[in-house]
Amino acid sequence: MSNPKVLPLLATAAGAEVVPCCAPLSREPLAVADSERIAAMFKALGDPVRLRLFSLIASHEGGEACVCDIQDVGVSQPTVSHHLKRLRDAGLVTSERRGTWVYYRVAPPVVAALAGVLDLSS
Repeated sequence: MSNPKVLPLLATAAGAEVVPCCAPLSREPLAVADSERIAAMFKALGDPVRLRLFSLIASHEGGEACVCDIQDVGVSQPTVSHHLKRLRDAGLVTSERRGTWVYYRVAPPVVAALAGVLDLSS
């Protein structure tokens, strides 16, 4: 199994703003290392079950979802846990254990940085 790498981000003003690691694709070609890190994130979203889980988390009321609320995606619970781990390893979601349940939240800075790389208006 591959070891996914999280897209590195640059924080400014004491972590107030997060920007992508690299320029938008329309401005300059990606370096090899950057393309590998970004591809790992897209690979994590490239599976229909992971994309659905990501969407369920992102659209859940309050911006976070308990695994108990999002596990009905047509696969077994262990498979859901595997897919959530892949999203977490890619840096797309964060998790927090509360008692027996784990709550997931989309990592907005990472998603914003990923979107910035795809910005073709620059």
